[in-house]
Amino acid sequence: MNLAELVDRTSVDALDHLERQSTIPVVDGLQAQGDLIVIPFSMLDSPPDDVPDREVPPEGVHLIAGLNGGNPHVLVADPGVCRWSTGRDLAVVENTAPVYLLHPEHGGTGIAAGRWLIRRQWTAAGLVAD
Repeated sequence: MNLAELVDRTSVDALDHLERQSTIPVVDGLQAQGDLIVIPFSMLDSPPDDVPDREVPPEGVHLIAGLNGGNPHVLVADPGVCRWSTGRDLAVVENTAPVYLLHPEHGGTGIAAGRWLIRRQWTAAGLVAD
């Protein structure tokens, strides 16, 4: 998957400074994108009980809508490979093949197959504004 393909599938465009033909790396571990933190369930002392119950459609799911000047974060997956749910955290994601997060400023990042907790990043002063 490259950035151009990911942008074509969603309603979100990446900023011009990003190379559209760059391949999006798929990471099998802890990662961050803007103000999102993607945590493998294997790293959690007490994983949430949330059961991913909604399929991610081909055009993606806006985990963060990007309202009021903020940037959206869109979870994108091929049909039938990813389910997600919301609960006390932003999302629990279970995928059988790589899925991708798209952000206008940061471009794309890939998430390897597995089970993941996606949270917003916080600082001592409050929520990180992205």
